[in-house]
Amino acid sequence: MHVLLFDDPAIRPHLLPFTFTRPVGALRCGILTIAEKWQRHLAAPTVGYLTQPYLQAKFPVCADGVVTGPALVINGAVCPDAVLVKQVLALQPGQGLYCDELLVAAHLADASLVAELVQDGLKEEKQVAEPVTVIDRPWQLFLRNGVEIRRDFALLTKGRTSQPVNDAHTIVYGAENIFIEEGVKIRAAILNAEDGPIYLGKNSQVHEGAIIKGPLALCEGSHINAGAKMRGDNTVGPFSKVGGEVGNSILLGYSNKGHDGYLGNSVIGEWCNLGADTNTSNLKNNYAPVKIWSHAAKRFVDTGQTFCGLMMGDHSKCGINTMFNTGTVVGVGANIFGAGFPRTFIPSFSWGGAAGFETFKLPKVNEVAERVMARRGLPYDAVEQGIMKVVFEATEEDRVWEKAKA
Repeated sequence: MHVLLFDDPAIRPHLLPFTFTRPVGALRCGILTIAEKWQRHLAAPTVGYLTQPYLQAKFPVCADGVVTGPALVINGAVCPDAVLVKQVLALQPGQGLYCDELLVAAHLADASLVAELVQDGLKEEKQVAEPVTVIDRPWQLFLRNGVEIRRDFALLTKGRTSQPVNDAHTIVYGAENIFIEEGVKIRAAILNAEDGPIYLGKNSQVHEGAIIKGPLALCEGSHINAGAKMRGDNTVGPFSKVGGEVGNSILLGYSNKGHDGYLGNSVIGEWCNLGADTNTSNLKNNYAPVKIWSHAAKRFVDTGQTFCGLMMGDHSKCGINTMFNTGTVVGVGANIFGAGFPRTFIPSFSWGGAAGFETFKLPKVNEVAERVMARRGLPYDAVEQGIMKVVFEATEEDRVWEKAKA
């Protein structure tokens, strides 16, 4: 049976800027992406995506692009748990599973009937046994991260044996809550898993003097640099590097925050780089709830959270000593530099800082992206360029300084 994760049109716009460049189900919360969670829970060989047309080439429905036969269609914003998975597997053809008005999953006898599902609904509707976890706003990613690390840790390590620490100078607390994959290298670090699990992915490295407090997920090929302080509820996505002080934050993957500086209650996209001594504020001086920019509402919205730091879209960069105010949102392909605090909404393809912005032209963005991805041995191919072109055009109205100059 095919497993297809769909972008809920009522949710996807509220998860921008991260869903400019990926389906909702490709977001990482915990150790795994939402799609990877479902794939493992359902023991599915692959998971396909029903997403925006411009993303479909990178995130296909299936290998050949054509799906026939029965399918489980699942809301890409919903994180699985044991109870929910059991209900999804019990669905019969034509049945849908809802959490109040939210469609969680449906069993289709023929996957080609997805369009009819959207238009005409289902023959029978069932309600979930208990409330489900829905990632419907960007800050939900870091708010749920500790819980999802625990869930993913149990899922990934059940029935398996961890590799040993194998370093006489590393101090370990709560060894039973630490899992080390093949190829991991640890040198003179402190691993404290008493309050939550620590997962060290394949070929990852923990360097000298790093202090790690669980829950923590260090994904494949990533590094925690010397002297880093990881304060808990952190995910470092694949092939990333992290240093300095980090608390309750997620790097989705292929990004670097390699130097000193504080990152808290934040989500950083792929192919981002934070310059040395970049700092994020995650708490207002008056302790008021944080408001952040919503691409869907086209205004600042109240998160209801006292702590909320930086939301940075894919391929964005900032220079040394950059200071981000509480609740800053940075779009895709931005380049921020200079003294002072930049604005709290920095549109996609911005070039500048507190002194002002201009448009980071697409050919220049492409040059940088090609150079950066080549460092990881990955091509910035026509598919990647096509996605960036669509996002550039879709975010034109956000770059208000262009209108001012005209």
